[in-house]
Amino acid sequence: MALLFRQLYDMDSGTFTYLLADDRSLSAVIIDPVFEQHERDLALIDELGLTLEFSIETHCHADHVTAAYLLRQRTGCKTAASAAAGIEGLDIILAAGEAVQFGGQTLEVLATPGHTDGCISLLHRNAGKVFTGDALLIRGCGRTDFQQGSAARLFESITRELFTLPDSTEVYPGHDYVGRSSSSIGEERRLNPRIGGGANLTDFVSYLDNMRLPHPRKIDIAVPANVHLGKPDHLPRQPNWAPVTRTYAGVLEVPAQWVAAHLNEVHVLDVRTAVETDEEPQRVPGAILIPLNELRDRLSDVPTVRPITTICRSGRRSVLAADILRQSGWDQVANIKGGLLSWYREGLPLEPNAQPS
Repeated sequence: MALLFRQLYDMDSGTFTYLLADDRSLSAVIIDPVFEQHERDLALIDELGLTLEFSIETHCHADHVTAAYLLRQRTGCKTAASAAAGIEGLDIILAAGEAVQFGGQTLEVLATPGHTDGCISLLHRNAGKVFTGDALLIRGCGRTDFQQGSAARLFESITRELFTLPDSTEVYPGHDYVGRSSSSIGEERRLNPRIGGGANLTDFVSYLDNMRLPHPRKIDIAVPANVHLGKPDHLPRQPNWAPVTRTYAGVLEVPAQWVAAHLNEVHVLDVRTAVETDEEPQRVPGAILIPLNELRDRLSDVPTVRPITTICRSGRRSVLAADILRQSGWDQVANIKGGLLSWYREGLPLEPNAQPS
């Protein structure tokens, strides 16, 4: 049984989110999801055919709002964190020494307080990976000047829990702001400027006590929201004109079968070239033919009274057509998944290309 592993990133907060899954059962766990990235994460879970079992918080975050509540609403996954994190409405309380099982995979819970009281790290011993949240960062560590922070406790957490792991253990932190994605226990024990290279408790505490960092810019929003699992006042609005989904690449798509059944409710914009329509002289019934290379100059020919669905032979170039329309003010736009190739495969209705391009 192999571990399927993806490291995801939120540019605005510098947060890493981790998706782990068992390659046989396709059971999955997500660690530290970000509210604004929940559609991206759900799309990846869907594309990989995974069943999300758990959404785990390494602590109550101050720099971003979690997507845990939204993911639970959409997938039925169980939310989990430590009792000391102070998060309300959790499905599972995690304690040191316990294990999170998903398929044939196991994450061990390590108590690593100090940045906050409720910080935990998650160790996948077989894969040699540890997810350290904000306790141990790459060449750094979590700050300890708010949210019950304690430099002395963090020193103990890192030196007694994390630095006792094998040197080869890969370190995956909760954040990085300069493009570093992973490290190792051995590297950090030797090279971490705050706690590596034989630094003692006095060295470490003095370093952190003199950092004088500004508070995280989202702290007043993030902490109160995260106490409630990131539950919003109103759920994000989903497109209600069609069963639109967002792919991991960020593409808004709608199934060909749905479009075929609702041709009187949408417009279909076919962006193939004249050469293509001559070679394949059939189109979706009623489709408007505007080649992609002419679209920006012919926006006035695109109707505005109904939602627009875009199509080409394979469904690739029509993605760009949908982006062009969206950037030009159309808000009800989606690409037809799989293009005409999908339309042909599913035996959906066609008509001759009677309209000149």
